[in-house]
Amino acid sequence: MYIKKVSGPRSVVLPDGTMMTRADLPDRNTRRWVASRKAAVVRAVEAGLISRDEAQDLYEISEEELESWSTAVSQFGEAALRTTRIQKYRQP
Repeated sequence: MYIKKVSGPRSVVLPDGTMMTRADLPDRNTRRWVASRKAAVVRAVEAGLISRDEAQDLYEISEEELESWSTAVSQFGEAALRTTRIQKYRQP
């Protein structure tokens, strides 16, 4: 078995005590972004598993999009990432 060399940590402990590894991240070819996948990327960036730049390059998302996900999660939780709930959590 071969272990792929990656920069940065292979796993991190999240604030709730759970362990997150790179295997828990969404596939790099993800095109359908559900709330749980967005939240996984945000948790990984905040915990230091991957950098913001690496997340943007890996998932081909803009800086503004990643920032909006992060803001929504920090203010309202994972539920704010659901597209059906945008109106409820959108800032006036």
